[in-house]
Amino acid sequence: MDLNTLKGTMNNWALIIALSVGVLLATLLNPKRLSGKLANAISLGATGSLLAIMNTASEVGFGNVVKVLPGFKTIAEAMMSIGRGGSPLLSEAITVNVLSGVTGSASGGLSIALDSFGAEYLKWAQEHGTSAELLHRVASMASGGMDTLPHNGAVITLLAITGMTHKDCYKDIFVITLIKTSVVFVLIGFTMLFQ
Repeated sequence: MDLNTLKGTMNNWALIIALSVGVLLATLLNPKRLSGKLANAISLGATGSLLAIMNTASEVGFGNVVKVLPGFKTIAEAMMSIGRGGSPLLSEAITVNVLSGVTGSASGGLSIALDSFGAEYLKWAQEHGTSAELLHRVASMASGGMDTLPHNGAVITLLAITGMTHKDCYKDIFVITLIKTSVVFVLIGFTMLFQ
């Protein structure tokens, strides 16, 4: 393994080490609570993590299949043409939002949009004088819009963990995610007014 590859994995190792230290500390600081329950706690943790992992993996995989379909290029070109000549923020927000809805995953939609169009959006932003930081923030926040659809892995995982159904709390989830994503379009509006 070369040095550049090792440097590229440092964030992953930092996360793994931090989680391992946290688990070890929790175990050492709470021996009475874990007495006789360690196997059950590990089993519940493993089962809970599998649901989240499988939901995310299946949605990102589905998104990558969508990315290679012939119609994707047509849709991509249409989304990239939104707002041409002005700021790339509106086009980026709509593109990320739509792809998140298609994949049912904010991370899936965001990664597909940035993998497919990131360099083009960055070039467009530089030509227009829009900061890369703002471009990134808009993409991150916009990914949660149509990600609120009922087939979203995060929603399914949340409902499974809480033991609730879509009928019980989907209205609340929808409102919260809608408000968060609306902020993106308000931010874009202010940016367009003052640039």
